[in-house]
Amino acid sequence: MSPVLNKVTISPSEKNPLHGIGFVILMTICFSSLDASAKYLGNELPLWVLLWGRYVFNFFFVALFFLRSAPADIIRSRKIKLQILRTILLVASTLTFWLALMFLPLVDCVVVLFVSPILVTMLAAPLLGESVGRHRWIAVIIGFVGMMVVMRPGFTIFAWVSILPLITAFLYAGVQISTRILGRTDGALTTLLYSSAGGAIIATIGVLFFWVTPSFQQWLLLGWMGFLGALSHYLMIKAYAIAPASLLAPFDYTTIIWATFLGYVMFADLPDTWTVLGAIIIMSSGLYLIRRESRLNVV
Repeated sequence: MSPVLNKVTISPSEKNPLHGIGFVILMTICFSSLDASAKYLGNELPLWVLLWGRYVFNFFFVALFFLRSAPADIIRSRKIKLQILRTILLVASTLTFWLALMFLPLVDCVVVLFVSPILVTMLAAPLLGESVGRHRWIAVIIGFVGMMVVMRPGFTIFAWVSILPLITAFLYAGVQISTRILGRTDGALTTLLYSSAGGAIIATIGVLFFWVTPSFQQWLLLGWMGFLGALSHYLMIKAYAIAPASLLAPFDYTTIIWATFLGYVMFADLPDTWTVLGAIIIMSSGLYLIRRESRLNVV
């Protein structure tokens, strides 16, 4: 999404590519820590309680740090139905991804999720009316090959749960496409408001059927997850406001590093050879698409 904030401008002196890269790396650490916390708590609480805590506390911190001095028109959206659809897709992608985390290593789920930008390229033509040339289609095919290497259909690791990260990737591709469309009319804070408030409402309705009262320590972890979610969004908005997207996008892949580290430290999981190979293939495809997109935008 174009990081245009509602009536918030960044002065030329504040634009610093190196700072933007730093913000993106911190963002990936926060997102990885959030997912690792969800995987840890998933052994103790129902998934819907985790989802509820993540979105309710996230909305609390978003309201505290983002919306307190936001302009009055932040609630106005020119595409309210698309905002609602994006929120539903976002909550659904979180639900399927965290469900996958209950059964699969953290880094495996993260690697497959990185197919999402490739899916956006594939869906750009029918949904966004963008031209997708031969080079991009080749990159898409290569990305899917990398995904299949990680998932390994026909082998013992491949089961119904292995499909969940791929479902998440499709759902998140929908989130990314809707975000790009909304970026033409709605500011970043407007979209942030709808996603955080809408996510809290959806999660609250769902948790009524699965509620288990958390312990004091679990409440703290749920609050921590909400804080990480809000902080991640702040870092993302800040980064893309002070540095070009083409420069920052490759650093999203540092998520794989943090997911590997946290997976080993917290769950004694390490990626096997196939996962590493698949990650390299997917990253190569994604980086090629980023480079291609950057060159086309310059031209």
